[in-house]
Amino acid sequence: MTVERARAVTQQKPWGVSDLSPWSSAKAEGAVGEIWFERSNKAAEDSSLLLKLLFTSQPLSIQVHPNDSYANSIGLPNGKTEAWYVLSAAPGAKIALGVKEEITSQQLRTAIESGKLPGIMLWRSVVTGETISVPAGTIHAIGAGLVIAEIQQRSDATFRMFDYGRQRELHIDNAVAVADTMPAGIRTQPKRLTDQRTVLVSGPHFVFESIDLTPNSVWTLEAAQETWMLVVKGTARAGTSSITTGDAIFAKSDSVEIRAGDLGVQILVAYPNTAPIKALLQ
Repeated sequence: MTVERARAVTQQKPWGVSDLSPWSSAKAEGAVGEIWFERSNKAAEDSSLLLKLLFTSQPLSIQVHPNDSYANSIGLPNGKTEAWYVLSAAPGAKIALGVKEEITSQQLRTAIESGKLPGIMLWRSVVTGETISVPAGTIHAIGAGLVIAEIQQRSDATFRMFDYGRQRELHIDNAVAVADTMPAGIRTQPKRLTDQRTVLVSGPHFVFESIDLTPNSVWTLEAAQETWMLVVKGTARAGTSSITTGDAIFAKSDSVEIRAGDLGVQILVAYPNTAPIKALLQ
């Protein structure tokens, strides 16, 4: 039975930022591009999902992640499907998801090797509060001016295809082998389950929800399996912890009493399941 405040671990990246407020008060030398939320006990077993915050001052590389089958074939435990929730977007901030039109694997390889990959990608503007689903195999990129909450399968299997001259290694053979060369699907359509719960993404690897609680209301979240919670607006008390914007909670095999603060609270919740759990919030 576990309910604990997650550790926020900063990761320096060339495309990161120096000011993490209001999402974190962490101080680090250099540009912080990611915060990974980990179990408070460093010796604890790794969770199957990884919750992150991403901060971008420059575009990230264009990349693709493998599915479970391909990851297993190269000795990795699993692939990497992920989903993003846009916490903040500067005017005109963009992401790329998939290619504009169907191409062959050879055409994809040629675009990578010639440096023309950005031109065949489908770029679009995003706004605060938008959700993007990124299944394994989807060619994707995140532009500058964004703060994103990401939930993903726990894997660092990333095949870079274009990196804006940063001189980091590209992984062309692996990328071409796993990339979907069809245009990506339509935008994610959130589904309201109750007055409090909205399902953002539901798929084979995890469910990603937004929970909105009215001021001073009291609820119980049933974390039968591993469950991640991230406060994106307002304040609350989760178990014995007072939580506010940017704080994360990990729970497993336990019930979590959540007392919303005077202004209410919005919490992103993720857990490994193929469909929303009906009795998650009581």
